[in-house]
Amino acid sequence: MDVRNCKKCNKIFNYVAGPMICPACKEESEHQFQRVKDFIRDNKNAGIAEICEECDVTEKMIKQWIREERLLFGADSPVGIDCEGCGTMIRSGRYCDKCKNELARGIMEVTRKPQEDNSGLTSGGVKAKSSNKMRFL
Repeated sequence: MDVRNCKKCNKIFNYVAGPMICPACKEESEHQFQRVKDFIRDNKNAGIAEICEECDVTEKMIKQWIREERLLFGADSPVGIDCEGCGTMIRSGRYCDKCKNELARGIMEVTRKPQEDNSGLTSGGVKAKSSNKMRFL
């Protein structure tokens, strides 16, 4: 049994997984999210400041929901956040397409098997025996 304090209300609760908030605060957060989602559906051109004011949520929460890709905005919406890699404006997630591709390419390079050095191969592709080995007595 893992007992922890809620980060929002400081009450003690049995922690299972996810953010360290109690079930009551988690339910309140979901209720706020639904209010924001409904407001955005009705007011497609609302900015972050207007959403915060009308729905009584913080800008930090809205940006977190955008980074988690729970809130998605169209191309005509004024809402956007900065890419964590290069700082360009994006509509959802953490990285722009360019940075995602660079990260994927970097991961592929790291996970790729190292290529064997061709310096010790004969013309048939068979490793030549080397007489330049260290010998022990």
